[in-house]
Amino acid sequence: MTAGLIPGGLLIAVEGIDGAGKTTLARTLAESMRGNGVPVVFSKEPTNGPWGTQLRKSASEGRLSPDEEVRLLLLDRRQHVDELVRPALEAGKVVILDRYFPSMVAYQGAHGLSASSLLLQNAFAPDPDVTLLLDVEPVVGLARIRARGDEPNLFETQENLAKCRSIFLNMKLPSRHVIDASRTPPDVQADAWKAVLVAAADKLGRQGGATPENAERMRQLGAAVSA
Repeated sequence: MTAGLIPGGLLIAVEGIDGAGKTTLARTLAESMRGNGVPVVFSKEPTNGPWGTQLRKSASEGRLSPDEEVRLLLLDRRQHVDELVRPALEAGKVVILDRYFPSMVAYQGAHGLSASSLLLQNAFAPDPDVTLLLDVEPVVGLARIRARGDEPNLFETQENLAKCRSIFLNMKLPSRHVIDASRTPPDVQADAWKAVLVAAADKLGRQGGATPENAERMRQLGAAVSA
């Protein structure tokens, strides 16, 4: 295979409330792919750039107004898309994101903004080929946060997470795959891999069908699943 695996790349967004296991799953997928020669880029939002850093700081020091959070998130995402996400996809790489624009819709929507308006403001961002929505009850997410030695931040109250979870579950994303994340990591990973392979097969099917090249691409992805 060349440096690019899939023409146009494959964009995977891992979503869910805090404590759902997003970072663990996203890193596991990325490491398995890399170990089997799949060109993959792993990133997160908010990023560690100037606007993302302001947002992360506000989680512990005091939340900004909803409009200011949206302003910073959009600035952060535009830079992220322009400098990393879109170039990686154009190079045919798999891009795995630990949070993406659905998180903005859920968290700022829970803060009182219109979910439909927030989706429209993110029209510049490429749609994920598959959104892995890890679903857990807020009480489970909060227990996991504390179990890893952290204290819940200002975004991580039970009331706020319940609102976010509801928005996530009702968001209209054609690529969404809901995964019961209250189960063990291997069970969650198995469901995630199935969804990723289906998304890859669908995209390759639209780009040439059952060619030897596409069969090899699927074999390479499949090898990462069994690693």
